Amino acid sequence: MAAHTFHKTPAPQESYAPHALYGCHEPHENYAPFVAHEPYESHEPERSHLVRRLLHPVNAQLDDHLPTDHKLSKVYRVGAGLTGLLLIVFGILGLIDRIGFFDTGGDTVLALNTNGALSVLSICIGALLFTGMVIGGTFASTLNIVLGLAFIASGFVNLALLDTQLNFLAFEIQNVLFSFVVGVMLMWFGMYGRVGSALPHDNPYWRARHPEQAAREQRRAGMRNH
Repeated sequence: MAAHTFHKTPAPQESYAPHALYGCHEPHENYAPFVAHEPYESHEPERSHLVRRLLHPVNAQLDDHLPTDHKLSKVYRVGAGLTGLLLIVFGILGLIDRIGFFDTGGDTVLALNTNGALSVLSICIGALLFTGMVIGGTFASTLNIVLGLAFIASGFVNLALLDTQLNFLAFEIQNVLFSFVVGVMLMWFGMYGRVGSALPHDNPYWRARHPEQAAREQRRAGMRNH
């Protein structure tokens, strides 16, 4: 009796199409069929629009939109470096004079009242600004803005604490004015080329805020070059 050979009919090629996405283009038996499903739900808490804007004020990534060698980065570096150097010199001179840590006796350095606590705080903030100078880019800009706001807030707080027992940093009116000046200077350096209604269209922050228009202008520029 003739042997009968039974051949299995392969499934239509279409049923294996999803599997081809993973590099398999041949039909085979042990194949788990593709099952469509809805996108997986994210378990991360939703952030409000305000929180997202605070964390990413311009939707810009440092490496993609503001390289550390960009001309704006040089401005941020200079602002952070000069201010940091001034604060470190002020703090070191205060420590050299061996002024008491919380002394409020009226010791002055560079025409500013100081004590040991203010000297150490000045050195720490100066070192932080030096870090921003080294990193550059958006980090230096944001650091300048944040510390500028902190200096301005410190000026108002210590102005209210003058002639009180809570004046642990030995502030006098000249210190308050200095705090305001440094705060405004840091904010100017940090916001330069980043905040404004008339930024040039080659500005990385403008391009990050208007990606569609920037892409259209880039395509038009490419067409003109060809």
